[in-house]
Amino acid sequence: MSARQFDNLCKYLSEKYPDSFASWLLGKPITVGEVIKSELSIEPIRADSVTFLRTEERILHLEFQFEVDTNPPLPLRMLDYWVRLHRRYRQPVTQVVILLKQPAKATVIETEFHLENTRHSYQASANVGARCSNLP
Repeated sequence: MSARQFDNLCKYLSEKYPDSFASWLLGKPITVGEVIKSELSIEPIRADSVTFLRTEERILHLEFQFEVDTNPPLPLRMLDYWVRLHRRYRQPVTQVVILLKQPAKATVIETEFHLENTRHSYQASANVGARCSNLP
C-alpha cells in the first residue's frame, strides 16, 4: 500500500467512525456532532490527510502524516490550521498529529511552533500501532 493510499484509508476511517477516533484521542467518551468536510478558506495547505471532527464543545483536528519533514514545516501548518479553525468556528481546537510511519530513532518530533512571542502547541503520536489496538 502506498503512503497516499494509507493516508486516505486513515482519513476514511476517522470520518466513518468519528466517535471512536475522538474518544480514543481525547481519552473519554465523545459524540461527534459533525465531520467537517469543507476545506478552510484562503490558500489550501498541503497535508498528507486531514480530518476535522466537531463535537459540542470543540473541534478535533486529526493530521495523518506519513513523513515528519514537510513543506511548509508541520509546526507552522498546525498553527495555520488552528487559526483558521478557531476563526471559523469560535471553539477550542485540539490538534493531534498521527504519524503513520515510525520515524528514525534520532528524529525529533516537533510539537510546538515558536517564533518570537508566538507559541502554539499540539499533540503528536508516533506509536500508532499500539494505540490503534485500544480503539473502541
